[in-house]
Amino acid sequence: MKHEKKSENKKKLRNDQLAWDKLDNTANLFPVIATENMSNVYRISVTLTEEVDRILLQEALDRILPQFMVFRMRLRMGMFWYYFEENTRPAPIVREEYSSPGAYIDKSRNNHYMFRVTYYKCRINLEVFHALTDGSGGIIFLKELVYQYLRLKHPEILEVEKDKISPGIFLDQEDSYVKNFKKGHSKVYTSEHALTLSGERLPKGEMGVIHGYMPVSQLKTVAKKYGVTINQYLVGVFVYSIYKEYLKEQPSKFPINCCVPVNLRPYYDSHTMKNFFAMVSAVFKPEKEHYSLEEVIGIIAGHLREQITPENLDNIMSYNVSNEQNWILRAVPLVIKNAVMRQVYGISAKATSATITNIGNIELREPYQKYVEHFYTTLSMSKGQNIKGGICSYNGILTFTFSSILLDVSIPKRFFQLIAKEGVTVAIETNGAYYE
Repeated sequence: MKHEKKSENKKKLRNDQLAWDKLDNTANLFPVIATENMSNVYRISVTLTEEVDRILLQEALDRILPQFMVFRMRLRMGMFWYYFEENTRPAPIVREEYSSPGAYIDKSRNNHYMFRVTYYKCRINLEVFHALTDGSGGIIFLKELVYQYLRLKHPEILEVEKDKISPGIFLDQEDSYVKNFKKGHSKVYTSEHALTLSGERLPKGEMGVIHGYMPVSQLKTVAKKYGVTINQYLVGVFVYSIYKEYLKEQPSKFPINCCVPVNLRPYYDSHTMKNFFAMVSAVFKPEKEHYSLEEVIGIIAGHLREQITPENLDNIMSYNVSNEQNWILRAVPLVIKNAVMRQVYGISAKATSATITNIGNIELREPYQKYVEHFYTTLSMSKGQNIKGGICSYNGILTFTFSSILLDVSIPKRFFQLIAKEGVTVAIETNGAYYE
């Protein structure tokens, strides 16, 4: 059992005072820009084969939370930076789902925790404020929550499983950005304005969600035909759908810029529970009429191949961390930092049209698999981004989830139609926001 006690306790103060910790490099931005309309909260959900028992889910959360220091933190405001302080209050109350996915987390009404757990019929939702951790950290926590819940619900599992955190997982709290930082970097982000997808919106506070379930084996066959990976194929089809439905195949002075987060852990042998990812961009600028799907997929795949290399990811990470390491900036009071960061973020946000994140293939151990049908991830909206995509796979099925505040569904519709035309079986499910 590989609990990283050294890392977890390194910030523990004397005389049993509360533990504290710094925010990682990426996390520093989220408290500054978070609002009710731009929550920076993501959702990872799991659908079980039976309806959820709220009492047992609360007990499961109460049992595992003490073992995850990253989730046992509250956000505090210092003179120069935000910081985390250990939260000793009871775990957040598990409630039946009561808001749109990714809604703002009012910490004062959530025992000062920066995550929440809700349920609806057979579904369990983990919603996390991005300052805590990224999708990789969220998946580890949700899996342990599901394991613990199913052990309580089905005690016979204990005949083959121990009632504790899974062996072999890491609970490391290192800031892998700072640990792997190297001096020397070039500019990595563009300031060119990107196409903004606008239009009539859903009522305030609502968000439309569309899940598309597709066999991984069929997607592999189609992606192979184009000479790309599944992820490159899906991002390419998404961008082409925007070109077809929003631009109507016309040239545009603004490029379609789709941001794609990349998990950095495999590149640096990191096991941190904190954020550790970099953003790359898949860019398509229509300069003529009537691009084919194959052309767009090729352009997008080329951009992603060029950027997702150890050298470029190292450059992106170093560029991001260098600003935090600047001793002059570190000495600037937080109030001034916040104003500057908001301004810089506002400028950079204009360079992005949408985001697609892939949290990968999720695996469960055999005693639990038969109780779980699907996993999926849902992203909240960001400034200038009114539609996003989330990808994950489980048990041979890939789920692509659109989240959007736009009333028009032509882009998701075109996306799934294009994939279905390739012979891929697509099953669609929505949250009903478009039918009210």
